[in-house]
Amino acid sequence: MIPYRDNIPCEHLAIVTWTLIFVNTSIFLYSLFLPEKFLREIFYLYGLVPIRYTQPVWAELVGFPATDYWPFLTSMFLHAGGMHTILNMWLLWIFGDNVEDRMGPFRFLVFYLLCGLVAGTIHLMTNPNSPVATVGASGAIAGILGAYYVLFPFARIVVWIPILFLPIFIHVPAIAFLGFWVIIQIGIALTPYAAEAIPEVAVWGHLGGFVSGLILYRFLLRPEYNQGNLESW
Repeated sequence: MIPYRDNIPCEHLAIVTWTLIFVNTSIFLYSLFLPEKFLREIFYLYGLVPIRYTQPVWAELVGFPATDYWPFLTSMFLHAGGMHTILNMWLLWIFGDNVEDRMGPFRFLVFYLLCGLVAGTIHLMTNPNSPVATVGASGAIAGILGAYYVLFPFARIVVWIPILFLPIFIHVPAIAFLGFWVIIQIGIALTPYAAEAIPEVAVWGHLGGFVSGLILYRFLLRPEYNQGNLESW
């Protein structure tokens, strides 16, 4: 199922959401003009490579800067390809504006970055010896999905079911759509064959980001939305 839109209107302009989309897209478009070797070096310097933190002696030997933790942040703004970028920005566009609406720009930015940092940390803990550079905003966006799950559980998500590319659209509750997303992530994480087939997908990081969103959202809501009346639909 591919989400198309939701039915929750926003009361405020989603400044941070649109800025994040612009920044991520701009960085990706710029990367298209870089030589492949240089781009690979950028991914390894600014992407999250777990083994550089679990084996510091190895990291020093191969030239990674010592005690450099910026990749936990910078990796959120790098993407490995066009589809990777489009999918993440599409989810951010659909779900991010409503969560930002309930938090306000500054709180939402803090929330987004915190979820991304938690996702990166969980990925490091679950893949400590991985030499693969992990990049993408997926962990932070998973945090947005977690917040949306509890803020708007009965919002209607319009999804496209690609059956022979026919325009088949259905409306499903957000709690069902996002619950299905979580089940897929857990299935991939716990199925050895699936995990080996798509090793580049940091599913534990996705789940870590989602859970962090479930927990952290309540501390960053606008005061008027922090009284238990969390949904308008």
